[in-house]
Amino acid sequence: MNRIDRLFQNKKSNILSIYFTAGHPELNCTASIIIALVDAGVDMIEIGIPFSDPLADGPVIQKANQAALINGMSLKLLFEQLKNIRQTIDIPLILMGDINPVIQYGIEKFAQKCKETGIDGIIIPDLPLDIYLEEYKAHFKKNNLYNTFLVSPQTSNERLKQLDAETGGFLYMVSASATTGMRSGFSEYQIEYFNRVQGLDLKSPRLIGFGISDHESFTRTCQYANGAIIGSAFVKSLEQNGSSKDQINKFVRSILEGKK
Repeated sequence: MNRIDRLFQNKKSNILSIYFTAGHPELNCTASIIIALVDAGVDMIEIGIPFSDPLADGPVIQKANQAALINGMSLKLLFEQLKNIRQTIDIPLILMGDINPVIQYGIEKFAQKCKETGIDGIIIPDLPLDIYLEEYKAHFKKNNLYNTFLVSPQTSNERLKQLDAETGGFLYMVSASATTGMRSGFSEYQIEYFNRVQGLDLKSPRLIGFGISDHESFTRTCQYANGAIIGSAFVKSLEQNGSSKDQINKFVRSILEGKK
């Protein structure tokens, strides 16, 4: 069983997924950040593949991408850094990034390497559904690699059902039609969107991302989905406070328990 499926079978609500950019703030801190997040109680981790021109990332993650690339991070090096990670942890790991690095690496080779490394899923915001079905799905299925699709407030009900039928593990609900970043509160428009998706009786669990940054927004988000994804706030914390185990634990506690 894919670890993502196992997570959602065993935990139905208040799931916390954390995103960070590989190679940031230091080149070789990827594995140690993952282990610290697991020890702090995170349910799932999304590891960003640095790219020079990311599609959906706001300024905080764009800056982290640039820093990681300057540090020397690459997809090849990322797989090397993660080669022994499954000896230590057992929660779902997802790679997230633009399609270009995957194409450059080679689709079939990429899927095989994910399986070897213990990667459970991939999120590629700029991978269209039809291209996925034609060129990627067979390779991903062969290697038990889930491809998770994103939906937004502009996604029609018909399209939501199409993506729900093909998504792997869960649907990634983008809270707003904008780039990633920290925001305060949800608008009536966003709440209407959350409720609309809730009412569609979709097959897939749902996580909401973009704009969740603290205990209050995490708790509120979990009222409308199985859990939340936090990216920019954690990346900013790494930038400002470093990647020590204590600092990471402090950040996660602040999200889960509201403790500063």
